[in-house]
Amino acid sequence: MTVAVSTPYTVPIGFMQALQITVLVLVAAGATAVVLTRRQVHQVIMLSVYGVLLAVLFLVFQAPDVALSALTVGAVALPVILLLTLAKTRKPEE
Repeated sequence: MTVAVSTPYTVPIGFMQALQITVLVLVAAGATAVVLTRRQVHQVIMLSVYGVLLAVLFLVFQAPDVALSALTVGAVALPVILLLTLAKTRKPEE
């Protein structure tokens, strides 16, 4: 005897594909923005936004555990470490 697993909701396949493509384009744009940003502090902020976009990407592709890890590391921990490093290594302006 097999038991079918059903979800409480269904999303049309066309909508899901459009959502996935949209998020992939946003992730590509976010990565480009990180690379093209010249000021270091702004680049770290863009990196944090990119981390959020990656978390959304994993969520859209139905990997909530990976999305939570990506959100924690890519959007919070890494930018905080980089900002602290920039603050510590920056020369005092005269």
